[in-house]
Amino acid sequence: MFKIQKKYIILTIILFLVELFIGLFVHDQFIRPNIGDFLVVILLYCLIKSFLDLSVLKAALYVLLFSYIVEILQYFHIARLLGFEKTSLAGIIIGNSFSWKDIVAYTSGIALVLLLERVILIKQKGYISK
Repeated sequence: MFKIQKKYIILTIILFLVELFIGLFVHDQFIRPNIGDFLVVILLYCLIKSFLDLSVLKAALYVLLFSYIVEILQYFHIARLLGFEKTSLAGIIIGNSFSWKDIVAYTSGIALVLLLERVILIKQKGYISK
C-alpha cells in the first residue's frame, strides 16, 4: 500500500508552489477562487499518489469525497464553530463559505486528473503513436 513515486512527489511540489503563489500574490475574482480550487484537488491527488499505491480511480474518488466534505462543512460554518478566525491558517485551509462553484472546480479538477491518467495509460500501452 505504501509506495514512493517520484513523479507524483515532483508534481505535488510544483502544484504546492503554484498554489502558494496564487494564495500570496493573486487577489482577483477568477484565478484565486476558481483556478486555486481546481488545482487543489489535483495537488491532493498527487500527494496521495506520491506515497500510497492506490488505483487512479480510488485516489481520485477519495480526494473528491474529501473536497466535497470540506465544502459541506463550510456550509455549516465549521471554521467559526471550531473557533478559527478567517485569517488563521486553519481558517484559511478549511474555508469560510460554501459555493457551488467550488464543487464544480473540484469535480473539474478530478475529471482532468482522470482524463490525463487515462491518456498516459493509453500511451504507455502503445495504443496511441508517439
